[in-house]
Amino acid sequence: MEILIIGVISYLIGSIPFGLILTKIFLKKDIREIGSGNIGATNALRTGNKIIGYTTLILDILKAIFPVIYVKIYFPELVYISSLCVFLGHVFPFWLKFKGGKGVATYLGILFALNIYLSLIFIIFWLITFSLSKYSSLASLVASISIPIYLLFSSQFNQVIFFTIMFILIFFTHRENIKRLKNKEETKTKIY
Repeated sequence: MEILIIGVISYLIGSIPFGLILTKIFLKKDIREIGSGNIGATNALRTGNKIIGYTTLILDILKAIFPVIYVKIYFPELVYISSLCVFLGHVFPFWLKFKGGKGVATYLGILFALNIYLSLIFIIFWLITFSLSKYSSLASLVASISIPIYLLFSSQFNQVIFFTIMFILIFFTHRENIKRLKNKEETKTKIY
């Protein structure tokens, strides 16, 4: 019963669409009709309002940190279930017809909650890749694959499977970006 309750609550918290909520309240716009139509932080930046974009980023990170840390403390054996459900809630929120964000900020929140060092590795790879390419999507993919690779080389095999699954999910959410990157049609992102 615990696994079901933790899974459902984690999913519901993960499915809070902060990008949609903030753009509706403060800009009187529907973020799904802007840029890529995605509800996440990168598309929130495309509204032209950096405060909305960065607030979305922070809230999408925090909505993963709080439930995962709670589960990590009180139900440590279910921490990966909670992490996965928070992520799935963000990517596939049922009240938005399962069309959510790409999951990168929420994934970063999961990393912060599970292991601060992994989150720092993610951020470093993201910043290096982004500074070289200016593609948020490419930076997200490289940073995401860096985690299972790091765990593999540091012989932390018990975590490799979970983080490989997370990378596969992020790869899936970025499939259109990957096509655009291949065809040199991807839009560069301005983060400042």
